[in-house]
Amino acid sequence: MTISALNTDFYELTMMQGYFLAQHNPGVVFDMFYRTNPFNGGYAVFTGLNDFLEKLEQLSFDQEDLAYLASLKKFDPAFLEFLKGYRFSGTIYAMDEGTTVFPGEPLVRVHTTLIDAQLIETFLLNTLNFQTLIATKAARMSLAAKGGVIMEFGFRRAQGLDGALSASRASFVGGTQSTSNTYAGMKYGIPVAGTMAHSWVMSFPSELESFREFAKLYPENAILLIDTYDTLGSGIENAIIVGKELQAKNLPFGVRIDSGDLNYLSREIRQRLDDAGLNNARIVVSNDITEEIVQTLIHDNVPINSWGIGTHLVTGGTQSSLNGVYKLSSKQNPSGDYIPTLKVSNSYEKTTLPGIKQVWRFSNETEGALADLITLEEEVPSIGNEYTFFHPLTEMDYFVMKAKNYTKVTPLLSCKMKDGKRILPVPTLHELQDFARQSLNGFHGSYKRLINPHIYKVSLSRRLKDLKTELILQTKKAEA
Repeated sequence: MTISALNTDFYELTMMQGYFLAQHNPGVVFDMFYRTNPFNGGYAVFTGLNDFLEKLEQLSFDQEDLAYLASLKKFDPAFLEFLKGYRFSGTIYAMDEGTTVFPGEPLVRVHTTLIDAQLIETFLLNTLNFQTLIATKAARMSLAAKGGVIMEFGFRRAQGLDGALSASRASFVGGTQSTSNTYAGMKYGIPVAGTMAHSWVMSFPSELESFREFAKLYPENAILLIDTYDTLGSGIENAIIVGKELQAKNLPFGVRIDSGDLNYLSREIRQRLDDAGLNNARIVVSNDITEEIVQTLIHDNVPINSWGIGTHLVTGGTQSSLNGVYKLSSKQNPSGDYIPTLKVSNSYEKTTLPGIKQVWRFSNETEGALADLITLEEEVPSIGNEYTFFHPLTEMDYFVMKAKNYTKVTPLLSCKMKDGKRILPVPTLHELQDFARQSLNGFHGSYKRLINPHIYKVSLSRRLKDLKTELILQTKKAEA
């Protein structure tokens, strides 16, 4: 299987040709990071890395791709001949997929040639931005549900087949327990789930008959949709009849509601079920649910066991994208040495961080993660020392991490691909989900609030801050 390298923005190809024809293809380092947390939240869940690396190994131009480029009359035959045997040959450092991450931190470091780095920019950002956004949304919903089961039901509302598949994957990493997307279940090993549609109920002569037939066919998964006609009338009454029949056979049973006031209806349904002796019956709800709705209903102790969430999960809901970017941070000079570079902007927050960098997470056993420090790669913090953490966006704001305050320092970036080949075993999606949960559990709850979360500190080392300031001054002096 191959992945077409035409999965890129057109200007990446025109720049690549320019580098090729000008014989300008030095070694470079690019960073991928994002600028602000999605959903006005306090964090993001880094997701999509292994999906990206798998496809990157297969990236190439086939004959059809090359014929199309030739037909555009914009590409030199020598360049097209170069593309014929193209394979990505770079080295990639990245945070582990599922890591809880924050704005400004390099999540991925790409070490390769300029041509290589340019080609994969769009592909990398497309994969990581979307999946990180959706995994973060799923994590927010999972936290709001406080242990309740969340089923991803978003296939029909997702942005196309590719979007649906990626959303199912990312949602599971972020914390959902199942998906309605059958293909995602096959491809990724995600448990699949589903109940019935209103059309099932409507297609039978009576609601009771539709329930009985479903329970007969799927006795281990009899979740009955009770709001087709009258939720608190025929719906719950017919469901109770079938529920008792299943209970007599020691079979599980539940009901689903897909409309109306979920708070009121769930309470009334729970009471009816309990009064009928169906205390173990589950209540599943759906209907344009958001994490805020989940949180409110959980806070009010509404008796809901499972949540079927679609639109607001797989589309990102109120936020259409993660603002991840990909910027040059170091380049090779004619003598072969790598020199730090940065993009200077009139907006200080858009001025990038220069050099080859590492991210260190300081933590202790009591409080978990305390703060992250971005350093130059050669800097290696060690336990027992005091460090000054400089604010990344202001000149004078800093704090001191006392040696007594932390007991662990963890480097977050590690080599994931060398010379175009992955070097580590590929984790399963269940392993990624477990890791994402553990990573998020390592943070105080104040950082994970849906509303007005505490801001986690991401800072610069003194050397990195000084280098950034020096390069900014040099750039401004050169322009004067």
